[in-house]
Amino acid sequence: MIPDKRLGRITMAALIIGLSACDSNTTPSPAIQTYAANTIPASPALAAIYQRSCQACHARGTSDAPLTGHGAAWQQRLDKGMDTLVNNVVAGIGGMPPYGLCMDCNTEEFRQLIRFMAIPADAGE
Repeated sequence: MIPDKRLGRITMAALIIGLSACDSNTTPSPAIQTYAANTIPASPALAAIYQRSCQACHARGTSDAPLTGHGAAWQQRLDKGMDTLVNNVVAGIGGMPPYGLCMDCNTEEFRQLIRFMAIPADAGE
């Protein structure tokens, strides 16, 4: 059993660590939300996959999925490496089901979709 004093310190340390992980840069702006809701890949084949398998979570902000075009949220993931991201898609991670609901997608399509979604909304400005 942990003494009360020590438990309080552990709780406070966990709270501080948790809050320090929060970053206002990861909250998408209204402009990013609008971009995410209205953009699709230029390639018709990739757009079809995106619309049927990715858009519901990555364009609406109703889940923990990073919004399409939200560069700060995507950078945190890209820093882990493309292979890790593709493996996460295939295995499923968090609320994302295995294969991101695209059972017929191949590795290159996953890579292209990730690249598309990770392009910052303001990259063209």
